[in-house]
Amino acid sequence: MFDPKKILVLAPHTDDGELGCGASIAKFCAEKKEVFYAGFCVCSRSLPAGYENNTLEIECKNATQLMGIPPANLILYNYEVRELPASRQQVLEELLKLNKDIDPDLVLLPAASDLHQDHQVIHHEGLRAFKAKSMIGYELPWNNFSFKTDLFIRFGETELQKKLEALAEYRSQAGRSYMQEEFIRSLAKVRGVQSGADFAEAFELYRMIT
Repeated sequence: MFDPKKILVLAPHTDDGELGCGASIAKFCAEKKEVFYAGFCVCSRSLPAGYENNTLEIECKNATQLMGIPPANLILYNYEVRELPASRQQVLEELLKLNKDIDPDLVLLPAASDLHQDHQVIHHEGLRAFKAKSMIGYELPWNNFSFKTDLFIRFGETELQKKLEALAEYRSQAGRSYMQEEFIRSLAKVRGVQSGADFAEAFELYRMIT
């Protein structure tokens, strides 16, 4: 049975990891797995008026700590939102360095069908950088035209609450429809029904190495 000890979450933007797999992260951390989170864009130019440029960096630090990720395991880069396609080679080099430095057993990254240009870069360059690792793609339904539910990670109310608490730290993003508790809880319930549990998160499976 696959039992990864060291897990790396790749988030094109701060909050993508929490949205796509926050409850799974909380579950991994509760199981004493070593979890790392790499966020590539802190999105300072996309903040609503009145917020400091480092708002999302602070929010991400708070959110990841709530899920159980140690501060030392949070890696934040400062690429500009929607400009990752122009930095593909540099992003690939950053990912290759993460692979070398962390040597993860499992990598979580945006799904193949994700339409956002930054998410596509992290997906495709992630496949290249971690081609000898197990990789699964997390779900962001507002960006996915299609999604293959190859794998489910099941969890309970405790992990769901951790995800909701982490997302609540993103006060600058609170107005977005996909940040609403009703949506987060409903999707977790749908995936739970599909996998015979109270709640779950669904993933596409790209490679499994045991």
